[in-house]
Amino acid sequence: MITKISQGIIAGILGTAAMTMVMFMAPMMGMPKMNAAEMLSMMTGTPVVTGWIMHFMIGIIFALGYTFIFMDIVKRINNKVLKGSIFGLAVFVFAQIVMAIMGAMMGGMPPMEGSMIHILLGSILGHIIYGVIVALVVKET
Repeated sequence: MITKISQGIIAGILGTAAMTMVMFMAPMMGMPKMNAAEMLSMMTGTPVVTGWIMHFMIGIIFALGYTFIFMDIVKRINNKVLKGSIFGLAVFVFAQIVMAIMGAMMGGMPPMEGSMIHILLGSILGHIIYGVIVALVVKET
């Protein structure tokens, strides 16, 4: 029997992996280069491997939040893709707030390459894909 915690962890890993694939394919779709792990490592002054660990840990923590909190909030919505999309957008908004706070605390954000609107759209797309994967992996109780 798979527990809710295991489902959340697996969903977080799979959702983050899917989002990461979108990040790496973004330049092939005409979007700017996006690498969350690199950005996290630059902001914290740590090696890139630490940024990757942080990126996946954040994905797991958010997926556990979906499993134990968010799923109850959206229980009236029957469509998992819609639930996941709403969750992905919520994670996107939360991430933007946290990154702004971190940027202010750490003395600024790393320089962005490319159009800000394309970066924003790519990030929203990545977070929605993450949210949908999480919603599809976690079983309803």
